[in-house]
Amino acid sequence: MTDSLRYLIVILIAYLLGCLNPAYVIGRIKGVDVHALGSKNPGASNTMALMGWKFGILVGVHDIAKAVLATWLCFRLFPTLTLCREIAGVSCVLGHMFPFYLRFRGGKGFASMIGMIAVLNWKFMLIMAVGIVLITLITDYIVLGTLTTALAYPSYCLLTHQVTAAVLMAALAALIFYKHRENIVRIIKGTEPGLHQANRGELRADRQEEKKP
Repeated sequence: MTDSLRYLIVILIAYLLGCLNPAYVIGRIKGVDVHALGSKNPGASNTMALMGWKFGILVGVHDIAKAVLATWLCFRLFPTLTLCREIAGVSCVLGHMFPFYLRFRGGKGFASMIGMIAVLNWKFMLIMAVGIVLITLITDYIVLGTLTTALAYPSYCLLTHQVTAAVLMAALAALIFYKHRENIVRIIKGTEPGLHQANRGELRADRQEEKKP
């Protein structure tokens, strides 16, 4: 088997695992269209805002776990393949962001990026997890912790002379920033819902229905 075929298998396996989207499935079961309500994003944050903490945590854990599985599994299959884990991780995140069966309207990629980093460098992931919590508590915006991590990991790769990995991660970070462009605009305008607002349940889909005349 040629390396080109191995890379193709890695990309396909990881991308398809990334396409698994519990936010969409849970929304369908509960009659909530995650593409039409809240931030219109089928990810953990919007699930939490629309359907509560339990479902948000479930989605977040799943989105992290699928990237862990994809990155670990592909490396187990092809341990000698150069940058196998990085390519698998990025492919999984892309599957989460652009699932074919949802017309490429997926999540924003952050949870799956965390899962990928957990396999690539778990010590760095733990440091960033603390950073995300602190940034969120200080600013009330999870997205700021998200974007900080998206920038931090490619920077780390570059500083540790992993040039090719840094390029891959920087390209992924650019996509994550693009996916969060509306959040960035809302933060600048002061209209982005914060963690405390979501915690109070003000954005819940069922409460939005109650407010309708």
